[in-house]
Amino acid sequence: MLPAMSSFAVHIPDAELEADPLDPSQIVSGSPEVTGKLLWESEDGKILRGLWQITPGVVTDTEANEMFVVVSGRATIEIEGGATIEVGPGDACVLEEGAKTVWTVHETLRKAYVIQL
Repeated sequence: MLPAMSSFAVHIPDAELEADPLDPSQIVSGSPEVTGKLLWESEDGKILRGLWQITPGVVTDTEANEMFVVVSGRATIEIEGGATIEVGPGDACVLEEGAKTVWTVHETLRKAYVIQL
C-alpha cells in the first residue's frame, strides 16, 4: 500500500525493492536485473515517485518525463540523436519523454525518481 499524501521519509540505500523484470528485448548485453518500489502515485496516476535499481549490463529504453537522483552506482546513458550522460552518486538527471536511450550500467545503480506522465 502506498503512503497517503502525507509527509514521509525513506532511507534509500536500505529500502527493500521488488523484482521488476526487464522485457528481454531491452537487454543488449549482460544479465541486468531491475528492482523498484513505487513510493507514491497521484490520484490521477500522472505523477509517480519511487526508487529503482539496475545491476550491470547494457539495456535500451524509451524514457518517460523523468527527473532522478543517483544514490549509488554508475552508468552511461546514450540518448539517440543527443548527449551521452555519465551519472553517479549525487547526480541529478532529467530525461525527456520519448527519448530513446541505451544505458550502460557499470556498477549497480540505485536512484530515486519522479515521473510525470
